[in-house]
Amino acid sequence: AQARAEQINEIELSAAVKAGDEGKLFGSLGNRDVADLASAAGVELAKSEVLLPEGPVRQVGEYDITIRLHPEVEAVLKLHVVAE
Repeated sequence: AQARAEQINEIELSAAVKAGDEGKLFGSLGNRDVADLASAAGVELAKSEVLLPEGPVRQVGEYDITIRLHPEVEAVLKLHVVAE
């Protein structure tokens, strides 16, 4: 879990999604979307490991997403959400 945490801390993901003029997303990015983005980047994540305490991402911006790999091991994934 520690090795996976180091790998996750080093990557930054970008997601291009449809958004309105004010940066509000049409829809949202949830646990499954973040896990799928990470898997596409070569880091296997289960959606249950992705923690979104404030709910799904609904705004364009930069986010630090906490990934809980083990009860004592957490990593932070940088996610950049940009308008398509």
